[in-house]
Amino acid sequence: MQFAHINDVTLHYQIIGAANDKPVLVFANSLGTDFRIWRDVIVRFAGDFAIVLYDKRGHGLSDIGDVPYSMDLHVSDLAGLLDLLSVKQAIICGLSVGGLIAQGLYATRPDLVRALILCDTAHKIGTVESWDSRIATVEQDGIGSIADGILEKWFTPAFRRPENSAYRGYRNMLARQPVTGYTGTCAAIRDADFTEAAKRIAVPTLCIVGDQDGSTPPDLVLSTAKLIPGARYEVIRDAGHIPCVEQPEALTAVLRAFIDIVLSEE
Repeated sequence: MQFAHINDVTLHYQIIGAANDKPVLVFANSLGTDFRIWRDVIVRFAGDFAIVLYDKRGHGLSDIGDVPYSMDLHVSDLAGLLDLLSVKQAIICGLSVGGLIAQGLYATRPDLVRALILCDTAHKIGTVESWDSRIATVEQDGIGSIADGILEKWFTPAFRRPENSAYRGYRNMLARQPVTGYTGTCAAIRDADFTEAAKRIAVPTLCIVGDQDGSTPPDLVLSTAKLIPGARYEVIRDAGHIPCVEQPEALTAVLRAFIDIVLSEE
């Protein structure tokens, strides 16, 4: 396991090396998960690219730090980690809040970003009222009290069948995240709005969404793609909010095709 002290916290990360001339892929995961959600994608990329994964503050094995968080703080954490690793001009793939972090990284540190992959995310996610309600419920009753409702948005009915042990595992992952880290990140999402910043993105961008995503539905992701000049838009069939878990092979194929285009245009 690899750890680094960034800003005021220790972050858990993993770097999988490749030849020096290979592009770097950076993966930022969603609310209530850790970087293990990318496993079935990165095994298909290992050797072809250098790969960086990390648990954002308040998630996985990373420190919680002071809460609530701002999106700027999450962005600063990722920028600090990439600086520590001497990574520049990376292809940033962010899922859900990870996609917000990716947009913020481009807005503040464009030197770190070669291209953006915005997976099941948007320029703005949810409303103040919806996030405040979720924060209050979790603070009072814990993440487990909302887990089933969240998982209905994350995964398709086929994945949520009772005999699927993976579904139980991902429920455990969600329910066992630190409450303060979860609610702190909810506050950061609540306050984040990249509507205007999205219009200024000038690197190749791919927006992807599962066709059954209940958290950031296809129409919302498409609206984000339309804000970004020249952005591509792809839908992953038979997937919810976390296609890297449900449809890793299909997602990897879409990512690889996009990356090939990015590299060929340089």
